[in-house]
Amino acid sequence: MDISGLPVELWRLILSYLHLPDLGRCSMVCRAWYELILSLDNTRWRQLCLGCIECRHPNWPNQPDVEPQSWREAFKQHYLASKTWSKNTQDLESSNCFYLFRRKKDRRVLCVGPGYEFENLRVALAAANPYDRIVLLPGVYEEQSEIVLKVPVEIVGQGKLGDVALLVSVDQHCQTTRLCNVVFMPAWFTPVVYKTTSGHVQFDNCNFENGQLQIHAPGTCQVKFCTFNQCSINFHSVALCVLENCEFIGSENASVTVEGSPTSDRNWACKHLTMLAKSRSVLLQAPDSSPCSRSKHEDWGDSPVGNIRTCEIVVGGDHSNLPPALRTQPALEQTCEKEAELNGNLYTAKEGEAMTLDTDSSDSELSTGSENEGDDQSMYKLSYQAHSLSHMLTKVIYSRPQTNGLNALQNDFELKSLQQELQRDKEAQSLANSLQGCLIRRCLFRDGKGGVFVCSQGQAKMEGSIFRDLTYAVRCIQSSKVVMLKNDIHHCKASGIFLRLSAGGLIADNNIHSNCEAGLDIRKGANPLILCNKIHSGLRSGIVVLGNGKGIIRSNQIYGNKEAGIYILYNGNPIVSGNHIFQGLAAGIAVNENGRGQIIENVIRENQWGGADIRRGGDPVLRNNLICCGYSDGVVVGERGKGLIEGNTIYGNKGCGVWIMASSLPHITNNQIGHNSIYGVAVFCRKDDANDYLANQGGNESFNDEGEAAIWENDLDSEDERFASRRLISVALVESNSINHNGAAGLYIKSSEALNIIANAIHANQDSGVTVFQSTQLTRIANNSISCNSLGGILVETECRVELRGNGIYDNSSHGIACKGDGVIVENDIIGNLGCGLKLLQTADMKVTKNRIQALQDYGILILDQTKGLVQDNLIYQGKSKKTILQQVSNAEDCIVQNNKLLTFKRKSDIAWTLENPPARPHIEVTARGVSRATNSQRVTTMTTRIAARVDGGCHNNGSIFCTIL
Repeated sequence: MDISGLPVELWRLILSYLHLPDLGRCSMVCRAWYELILSLDNTRWRQLCLGCIECRHPNWPNQPDVEPQSWREAFKQHYLASKTWSKNTQDLESSNCFYLFRRKKDRRVLCVGPGYEFENLRVALAAANPYDRIVLLPGVYEEQSEIVLKVPVEIVGQGKLGDVALLVSVDQHCQTTRLCNVVFMPAWFTPVVYKTTSGHVQFDNCNFENGQLQIHAPGTCQVKFCTFNQCSINFHSVALCVLENCEFIGSENASVTVEGSPTSDRNWACKHLTMLAKSRSVLLQAPDSSPCSRSKHEDWGDSPVGNIRTCEIVVGGDHSNLPPALRTQPALEQTCEKEAELNGNLYTAKEGEAMTLDTDSSDSELSTGSENEGDDQSMYKLSYQAHSLSHMLTKVIYSRPQTNGLNALQNDFELKSLQQELQRDKEAQSLANSLQGCLIRRCLFRDGKGGVFVCSQGQAKMEGSIFRDLTYAVRCIQSSKVVMLKNDIHHCKASGIFLRLSAGGLIADNNIHSNCEAGLDIRKGANPLILCNKIHSGLRSGIVVLGNGKGIIRSNQIYGNKEAGIYILYNGNPIVSGNHIFQGLAAGIAVNENGRGQIIENVIRENQWGGADIRRGGDPVLRNNLICCGYSDGVVVGERGKGLIEGNTIYGNKGCGVWIMASSLPHITNNQIGHNSIYGVAVFCRKDDANDYLANQGGNESFNDEGEAAIWENDLDSEDERFASRRLISVALVESNSINHNGAAGLYIKSSEALNIIANAIHANQDSGVTVFQSTQLTRIANNSISCNSLGGILVETECRVELRGNGIYDNSSHGIACKGDGVIVENDIIGNLGCGLKLLQTADMKVTKNRIQALQDYGILILDQTKGLVQDNLIYQGKSKKTILQQVSNAEDCIVQNNKLLTFKRKSDIAWTLENPPARPHIEVTARGVSRATNSQRVTTMTTRIAARVDGGCHNNGSIFCTIL
């Protein structure tokens, strides 16, 4: 019949009354009829699928309210399930056609039940031929001894699921068996419900109550649409077994145990299972088709983080679309504009004139220029823009980044998708595609102790499953391997995933949240690959790595955890790169108790405490990260902290940029530290409430897991690698950083130990450039550029020991150097400051030699009170006020002033004033290492002035901001 003879709607109504064989015949008429039959997907095919007693909803148990992509395809899979178990090709010795013909001819249906030919299952099995179908009528069938299956059969319960119950213990000795629509319960004499040691068994739409299933290699199994209530499955060295769309409830131990290395002895079903697994891989699905995209427990209303906020990197243009909390203060933006203008107005004058500066421009009104300044004063100024650190000021502070550079910078910090990670990492790709051991797909584990336990070199793969309300979801130990893709793991009473004893594998694209302990717990040599997961809203840390644990942690979103996003301790040594770690209620990354690790190119933002917190022997490499917009300090190096902190952008934090305790030994180099609300870098001698901090930071994590002794082995083999690419230091070192536009002093020192401050650009901070408040040991400040700060360049308080050598101290709004302590001031350029060039007062005892000094409006050198020391061989440039040296001391014999040279300004001179022989300080030799640092810094410099953030003012006096929080 021509299909165009009736409306399509009427054809669909007629065809909805046909049975399955008739639908098949109609679909073979022609293409038009075939497409018409396909159009019945949401009507007749849905009705057939849900009306089959052997079928469950295709998306059961995780999303039974979500329509499948095709009801026809789902029904087809259920229909073929009764066929695939018998595809045994191992016995095909004559011909395929003969084998299939014989099986169809010999197959019978045996009915078991009261009033039928067979009263119990044992009798029916004794009479069955290979591949017969045994139908159990509704009732309870109990066997008093073990049943041995010697011939392949199909056992199906009649009626609804639950109408047929078997109290048996079955030992399979045949090649294949299928069981469907039956409730299994253990017999009185053993908890083992079903066991096979060689053959393949297929369970469809069954319930298992309070028992065990044991599958031993080379046996295999396929379990689909089954419920396990206080029941477990044990796999021993299996080559490949598949669990699909199963529900595990109320287990007293692990619901699924995978033990032993997969055997190489494979039975006939392995090929079939492999094809099945590959055809339904979650890697082939659309991103939103994962069953763990959103669970009913994940309303996020009870999440500690609430709604997810974002930290935007502004490319340019209008900032008005940003949230108020992320907008840059207008004054901050004006500062950048003035800086650009200032830099543009510096020029070399005509021959015979001094270097001039546009008096209407300034750097945040911090330079010597002012609107009331006359032309005469500008004539006195010396050029200092060519010193060896000027490139740090030019690139970081003044320049407007080009579009291409900003796009490249954004791409550097953009999260990579799982597909991108798999394309670039062949090992991850191999793991994702591997099929060995046990495959668990679209299953639900809930309300029990454990989900999956993998041990003794076992292998398991979990895809698209949900683990919730368990003690733990997955535990992998003893050199075992686990592959986890697109699972949902939440509300576990302990950690979500445990890896121990050299375990490994791939954990990718999972949603791990709301667990009572860590989302992932890695220790004792475990070395997994952790990619592209969401790890959030945990009641403790997101990821914990300890006890020589390793791992590669890459491209994850880690946010909203109550403690550290990543916590590394006890010789934990992971590689953490390319992650976004944000909105945590404690530190972003905490490294403690001799923890190590390489922390590279992460975005660490908006955390309540330090972006990175390093304490108690922690010794990581923290390189090229963006640490911004935190509610406390950017980087905290606490008691006995170590580490290389290099090439990071530390921006817009409400505490200090870097907070250092004097008992620590960090190497802080080549960082951009700007627009933080308090100090740029602060060094404190006071041992703050570190124990209280750690108690809240993750220090009381339940590390003694399930009776394990808290004994941490020393990883001696890797000790030589720790410092292979690092320079060993014996004194805390702050070098080659750009420290600018911070809300208090650029560098604040209250230390009881030696400290080296070398080759930093300290610019435009809202207090002094460097404040040495306490320094019982020598603080060495050498070869720094200290310019345009709101107060003085360097302030040294009473009883402090300092060495100031080779610095350039320019255009600060108060004195260049104000000193009340002891030490030496040698070969510095102190030029263009609004106050005195050098002010010695109270009990200062300084040796001041070979400096070049100019104060435009005050004395070049001012010596007061009980000052002692030697002021000798200095070159003093005359300023507008023509004040040179003033000495008012109580005992002139204790303060020797001699052989200082005054250079007066001559308006008609043909020679302009310049700093030459040597040129403007600081002087830094460019080494290979220095070139490398400059290259790294160039990549992160443009970020400093372009990230939108509110920078609030206010300072604390003597500690990290977290003390105030506590």
